[in-house]
Amino acid sequence: METTIVPIKGMTCMGCVSSVKRVLSGMAGITQAEVSLEKAQAAVTYDPGKTSLQAIKTAITDAGYDVA
Repeated sequence: METTIVPIKGMTCMGCVSSVKRVLSGMAGITQAEVSLEKAQAAVTYDPGKTSLQAIKTAITDAGYDVA
């Protein structure tokens, strides 16, 4: 398992946080996703054999947010 911090731009409310968390939690290989509005980031624990950092970033982008 690996844990990474993904900076996210464009989240403005707790609804945004819920949307990002729902998208990440639905991905295969992700065991934990903690999304913070205050820090504008997601802390994601994932299995690199099942998903990649790029796939995580793409899922966040596809949900309508920007990753740094």
